[in-house]
Amino acid sequence: MLTRLRWLVAAFALAVFASLMPFGAARAQSALDHPDQPTFVVPGVSPQQELRILVYGDMRFTDPANTKDTNPRARKWLAEKVATEHADAMLITGDIPFHGSDARDWEVFEREASSWARGMRVYPTVGNHELRLEPQAGQVNWAAAFPQLKGNGFYSVLMGNVFIVNLNSTEPMWPTGDQADWLREQLDHIPAQANFVILQMHIPLIADTQSEFIANIPAPEGVTLRTYLEARALTLPQKFIAVYGHIHNYERFEFNGITHIISGGGGAQPYPVFVRGPQDLYRDTGFPVFNYVILTIHGKQAEGTMYKIADPNAAVYSVVAKDHFLVTR
Repeated sequence: MLTRLRWLVAAFALAVFASLMPFGAARAQSALDHPDQPTFVVPGVSPQQELRILVYGDMRFTDPANTKDTNPRARKWLAEKVATEHADAMLITGDIPFHGSDARDWEVFEREASSWARGMRVYPTVGNHELRLEPQAGQVNWAAAFPQLKGNGFYSVLMGNVFIVNLNSTEPMWPTGDQADWLREQLDHIPAQANFVILQMHIPLIADTQSEFIANIPAPEGVTLRTYLEARALTLPQKFIAVYGHIHNYERFEFNGITHIISGGGGAQPYPVFVRGPQDLYRDTGFPVFNYVILTIHGKQAEGTMYKIADPNAAVYSVVAKDHFLVTR
């Protein structure tokens, strides 16, 4: 009862400010106020400090009785497991709730992910399910769940030698509009201490051959945005890593100076990928792929490992490392 009351109070207060405005508009601390600066700076983290960053998404927290749209057992177990990784930051690639406008789904999130749901270093991106079924109510619930983001749907974070740039796939990203202008400014003013730029968004800018032909991923807007990012990545001293969700599986690409990682295996109904295509560097045929990724950043090198549930039918769950890669500046 207290949880429901807290959600209602928070939602009402945020609705007064949000009205019908999109993410990032009229916020107490808007990313648009100083587009040439990081929206947030994590204090007490030196550029020399080793960092562990966890990437994970597409859980679809909802009523555990719903076993069609999500796997409640895998979802809850992974939500508990990622907490034991003791990451310095968590990047959530979107689709946290099943229905973003339903406060009950957010309550399931807070309950099953109670060990980290309110963490200050949890950095989510907005997925399409965050705005389902009623977009404005979804925005309000999302902002209430992550008050540290001050209502920003797109934002950046400077943490040590890592510059995180989070984009909102549910709003126009490229080539015009507030978000596009903000992104250009951000990449024109990358902090000097950053060795890595991690771009995060829900819908991938590159994907397997199957998703490209069946689901039109990426869309033309995404292709033009990727082309721009590739041009910047090839000329800037920082190494670019892009992380996504949306595809309920795992994929990895190295393409024109950018390492692309799709980690959408947080518990939502898994998607089989029958035709990965030659560019996808992950070749394992095992299915399903309930997963998360750990990026260990030390100096000018990042070491990545994807962990998946070894056997989703086992009586006792465990994870196994199924992909390992290095990214160097």
